[in-house]
Amino acid sequence: MLLFGAPSAWAQSAAAEGQKIAFDRSKGNCLSCHQIRGGDLPGSIGPELKDLKSKYPDRNDLVAIVTDETKRNPQTVMPPFGRNHVLTGQEINAVVDFLQTL
Repeated sequence: MLLFGAPSAWAQSAAAEGQKIAFDRSKGNCLSCHQIRGGDLPGSIGPELKDLKSKYPDRNDLVAIVTDETKRNPQTVMPPFGRNHVLTGQEINAVVDFLQTL
């Protein structure tokens, strides 16, 4: 029986993988620019990443930001992780799963 509101083991696993990618200094490296709960030595270039599920209720908006924010904001300093093939689509989805837990 699936309980609504309770995170599935798969969702928790995807979010945990996303956190690993986000905190990995050689991969997602989100901490170089953002303050994230649980992260060490955060940067201050980008906004603090918190309450993202309420700010972006449609997860596709976060996927688009991580994939290539320049499409929405050509002046952004946010790296286009998808367009530059730094992260795969699966990795971007995992990072978004993590971001939605913040």
